[in-house]
Amino acid sequence: MEEKEFKAIQDEYPDEFAWCYGCGRLNEKGHHFRTGWHGENTRTIYRPLPEHMAIPGFVYGGLIASLIDCHGTGSAALALHRKNGHEVGDGTEPPRFVTASLNVEFVKPTPKDVALMAVGTIHEIHPKKWRIETEVFANDTVCARGEVVAVLMPSTFISKG
Repeated sequence: MEEKEFKAIQDEYPDEFAWCYGCGRLNEKGHHFRTGWHGENTRTIYRPLPEHMAIPGFVYGGLIASLIDCHGTGSAALALHRKNGHEVGDGTEPPRFVTASLNVEFVKPTPKDVALMAVGTIHEIHPKKWRIETEVFANDTVCARGEVVAVLMPSTFISKG
């Protein structure tokens, strides 16, 4: 399971929106989550670092919530980008989303020394609003489930610089 195997939507975000602690490629201290298509679903793969420990051997819940959050907004961007007739890497700037709501259910303790895979199912609920259901796997075991409602980033977030 290698996270560099697919084209990720976060690789296409313009520099001014690539600073998120979870998925921003320009945040050198961030997680650098990357979300791409995997069939009709979306996927993010991440290997927790030693400092992401809750108790010895297990990942802390905040990392899982962050993974579901960024996976959700990235998935919404992928879906609307495709709906608009584009694909990652075609040279067209993708839409950018922010989180309207985040809901996380911790199903099983998440082991620390394995790669995690978030798999998303996308549901359009409004032209500017998407709901993404995500399952987080450690090996073949579902450790968490979550739901993100993502909305198009308001124009007020764009710097008038």
